[in-house]
Amino acid sequence: MKNDVQIKNKRAFFDYHIIETFNAGIALLGTEIKSIRQGKANLSDAFCMFVGNILYVRNLHISEYSHSSFYHHDIKRDRALLLQKKELRKLRMKSEEKGLTIVPLRIFTNERGFAKIEIALAQGKKEFDKRDSIKERESKRELDRAMKV
Repeated sequence: MKNDVQIKNKRAFFDYHIIETFNAGIALLGTEIKSIRQGKANLSDAFCMFVGNILYVRNLHISEYSHSSFYHHDIKRDRALLLQKKELRKLRMKSEEKGLTIVPLRIFTNERGFAKIEIALAQGKKEFDKRDSIKERESKRELDRAMKV
């Protein structure tokens, strides 16, 4: 099966310093995976949090599957993330530290066709860090333009 699904959270790289990344499985319903394969998901408002010992992704918007009949999934329901216990323990300890959070970066399908989500342990950027990111991006863009001419 082709690995052609790549849904990215571009906002996360602008708002956060990425410290460490993890790949996790997602507990999905049948119509949800079909919508993801069509590319109908949005990560921009999504975030991860622990409820008990289970890590959930919240506000992950997966649109209704266009060819389903009367059974539709809830568009923004909480979805459990599947990680090893060692990784969950590490994420829980780190996320309880001040200033650290867990954000989803991208949804992709692996070579077997399973949907996976890449999550990151991240630290929020301050306003001046964001300005530095914009400056760096603009200077890179100018250099690329100068190289093409």
